[in-house]
Amino acid sequence: MKLSNKTQTLYDMIAPAVSACDVELWGLEFLPQGKRSLLRIYIDKPVDPNAPPEESQSVDESALDENGEPDQGRGIGVQDCVNVTHQVGALLDVHDPISGEYSLEVSSPGWDRPFFSLSQMQDYIGQQVALRLITAVDNRRKFQAKLVAVDVEAETIQVEVEKAQVLDIDGHNIDKANLVFQD
Repeated sequence: MKLSNKTQTLYDMIAPAVSACDVELWGLEFLPQGKRSLLRIYIDKPVDPNAPPEESQSVDESALDENGEPDQGRGIGVQDCVNVTHQVGALLDVHDPISGEYSLEVSSPGWDRPFFSLSQMQDYIGQQVALRLITAVDNRRKFQAKLVAVDVEAETIQVEVEKAQVLDIDGHNIDKANLVFQD
């Protein structure tokens, strides 16, 4: 799960602007597409387990966010995406790190969140992940499996595929990984 040089440069430039919006930079994708490139930024923030359920909200003036909306402690909202879009858009206009035209998208990682580092996977042990590998492991490059273990130090993960077979996957061999939503 290594970022390209261009993506790493963008990440380093954008991270402080995203932090200034009181959200976490979960990851980013830079997809050059001919004349028009795409920069997709994923933002996240912790969900407050003590947040009241939506039905029983009573609006307390001290519980409003900077935009006068109820701060529900429920992760990313539309206003968070708007704030980051304005902040990052202004930064990119000044520094102009992307040649040509580009589209900027800001989003939460969603239910099927993509993973950009092994450390992000640690909170999802025991859940299903979809993996696309650079080099085949057990004669497969694409598969879904249960995430069994994450070793950030050794840069490896363990996944359980069908028939309880456990595979060790080198983190550098992961081209793409995301959570598989299960209701």
